[in-house]
Amino acid sequence: MLSNRFWRVTGWLLVCLAAATPLFAFAPSQQSAQGSTSPVFLNAEEVATGFASATGVTNAGDTRLFVTEAAGLIRIVLADGTVLATPFLDISDRVAVGFQGGLLSLAFHPNYTSNGYFYVYYTHENGSQLYSRLSRFTVTADPNIANPASEQIVLTLSQPFGDNNGGDLHFGPDGYLYLSTGDGGDFGDPANNGQRTDTLLGKLLRLDVNGGGNPAECDAAGLYTIPANNPLVDGAGGACDEIWAIGLRNPWRFSFDRSTGDLYIGDVGEFTREEINFAPASSSGGENYGWRCWEGTQPGPVITGCGPAGNYDMPIFDYDHGANGCAVTGGYVYRGTAWPQLQGVYVFADFCSGNFWTISGNPIDGWDVQFQGKILPSFSSPSGFGEGVDGELYVILFDNTATRSLYRITVRPPVFLPLVTRS
Repeated sequence: MLSNRFWRVTGWLLVCLAAATPLFAFAPSQQSAQGSTSPVFLNAEEVATGFASATGVTNAGDTRLFVTEAAGLIRIVLADGTVLATPFLDISDRVAVGFQGGLLSLAFHPNYTSNGYFYVYYTHENGSQLYSRLSRFTVTADPNIANPASEQIVLTLSQPFGDNNGGDLHFGPDGYLYLSTGDGGDFGDPANNGQRTDTLLGKLLRLDVNGGGNPAECDAAGLYTIPANNPLVDGAGGACDEIWAIGLRNPWRFSFDRSTGDLYIGDVGEFTREEINFAPASSSGGENYGWRCWEGTQPGPVITGCGPAGNYDMPIFDYDHGANGCAVTGGYVYRGTAWPQLQGVYVFADFCSGNFWTISGNPIDGWDVQFQGKILPSFSSPSGFGEGVDGELYVILFDNTATRSLYRITVRPPVFLPLVTRS
C-alpha cells in the first residue's frame, strides 16, 4: 500500500502542473526565455456592446473611451458603460472600407485639453487608386462632438494594393507622433518596400506635427516636419527622413509602455509566422525588423540579397500559423492598479484564433511568455487593445454586425486540483 506521503507529493505535483499549464501551451518554436515569474491568468469582463467592425479603443485623458469603427465612426463609451448615440466623429463619407481598409486608428494630441486636436489614420479611394491618410481634426465646443469639416490632411500614402495598410497611431514619450505603415500588400512584398528606405511603406514613422524642424521629405504636401534626430535625417534626397524603423510587413498595432517608454510592435505575418518586436526607450531608432528577408525568426519569402539573422532586430516572440492563429493584434503593457500581479506584463492576442498571450521580462534577463488561450466568447476576433486614463486595459472585438463588445482585461485566480490523500 502506498504511503500518505506519496499521495500528498503526487497531489502537490498535480497542483503545480495545473497552475503551470499556460506556461507550456505556446508553440515550441518561440525564442527561449530566461528567468521566471509567477503565472498570471487572464480573464475579461464586458464593458459595452453594439459596435460594428471596431478597430481600436483609446482615451482622451479622461474617463471616456473612444472606439473607432472601420466605416468611419468614432463612438464614445462613458465610465458607466453607456455608449453615446451620436458619434464623436463621422467621416464615413470619405472612408474606403475595403479589405483591411477603413478608419484604422485614433490618437489624441498630448495637449488635447487645450488645443482640441486629434489625429486619425484611414483609407481613402480616389477613382481606382487607394490612399492612406493621416489627418487632424478638432473637437467642437461640445466635448462629445468633433467637427468633420475641420480635417487637415497631414500625410498621404499611395497604396499599391488593397491590403497591408498597417495603421496605428501613438504619440510617443518624446511628444512626436508615430505611425505604423504596412508594406503595401501582395505576396512577398514584391517591391521590397519593407527594406527600402526611399518609401514610407513597411515602416514606423516619426513625425513632428507641431511645426519647426526640417520640412517634410517623402510627402511634399505633408503638414509636418522631421524631428532633427530621426535616424535617416540627411538634409538631402534618397532615404525618407520620416523613417524611425524599417523591415515591417503589416504592423497593425503597436504601443509604448506608459511607465518605461519601451516600444512593442505586433507585426502581422504572411503565411507562417506572427511576431512581437521590441525597442527599448533608449533606442535612437534605425531598427530593421527583417521583413521581407525574415518572417519572425524564419527566413522570409524572398531571401535574395538578405543577410543572416544577426543583421536584423529579431522579435522577442513569434509563433506559427495554425491553432495559434494567423494575425497578431499587438497589445499593451499593463500599468493599472486593479491587478497588481499583472503590473509590467505585456498583453496581446491573435485576431484569427482569439488566443491571448502575456510577456514579461526584459532584454537583459530574458522574456517569459505565457499562453493564455481564449478568454473571450467563442468566435471572438480581438482587433485592438487600448488603455483607460487609469492604465486599465481594454480589448475591442471586430465583426461586421453591430453586436461586438468592448471588454476590460481582468485577472482570475489559478484553478488548482484538490489534494488527494490516501492510506
